[in-house]
Amino acid sequence: MSSYKVEQLPSPLSVLGEGPHWDVERQSLYYNDIYGGSIHRYDYAENKTYNATIEGFPVIGFIVPVKGNDRHFLIGTFRTLTLIDWDGRSETATFVRTVGEVEPDMPDNRFNDGKVDSKGRLYAGTMRLEAKGDIFEMRLGTFYRYDATDGGQFVTLKKSIGVSNGLCWNAAGDRLYYIDSCDLDVKEHQVDGNGDLSNGRVVVDFRVDGERPPFVPDGMTIDTEGSLYVATFGGSTVYKVNSTTGKVELEIKLPCEQVTSAAFGGPNLDILYVTTSAKEFKSPQPAPAGALFKVTGLGVKGTPMHSVALD
Repeated sequence: MSSYKVEQLPSPLSVLGEGPHWDVERQSLYYNDIYGGSIHRYDYAENKTYNATIEGFPVIGFIVPVKGNDRHFLIGTFRTLTLIDWDGRSETATFVRTVGEVEPDMPDNRFNDGKVDSKGRLYAGTMRLEAKGDIFEMRLGTFYRYDATDGGQFVTLKKSIGVSNGLCWNAAGDRLYYIDSCDLDVKEHQVDGNGDLSNGRVVVDFRVDGERPPFVPDGMTIDTEGSLYVATFGGSTVYKVNSTTGKVELEIKLPCEQVTSAAFGGPNLDILYVTTSAKEFKSPQPAPAGALFKVTGLGVKGTPMHSVALD
């Protein structure tokens, strides 16, 4: 069993920290605060986090770098894909253009997690705004693929989603792992050359004797051996799960309840970065809730993450 160490990094306490993305070229972790309306860059060499806001965008679902332009990023803003310009240090970023929009007739929905495959295609899903009621009541979200190099159309991959959340691919890129938080499980899908999904199966179900656990599975990442790392909102834990057997092989404990997502980074891709949330709809969570953490000593490495292709 791995002997790991959890350390809090210098960062603001996010209202709802999410979407960690490790950029190999810049040796930086990008992530966002959904309801803080901000984007962040943790600089590995400086051990410092830079923060920025974008005027007119109070809700940011995800952030991913754009291929070929080290100042451009694609963010999810409500139901819109928005291109922004940021130098990674300034306290403000600027709007460049709207890239695309989904669900114009569903004002109570927003983008949640979004990630990019090895071909530069964005996969992202929507969910009902939490303020509009119990997220388990209605399944109004949709999971999409967006390929700017193929006409810039949104392709629907899944419908009737509760909360479109964690997603990652195996090293070969022919398996996608996906979480709808309201399903309380992780599913595996085969992925063909077009990016379409088939043959879904449940890898792990977090229900206990058929009953809902005291958390929901949230964001997720993967290591080179195929093990999944599932963040638990309300569970103070990142679960390491064998993607073949579904067995939980390790419980990584965090000093706050609302663990939102994880990504491998660092010079050797062997540091697990974990985002958390201070937001709770009944009362705020105490510090260090909302902080950014790193986990070392896991003895594994992650797979490189990819920038989105827009040209």
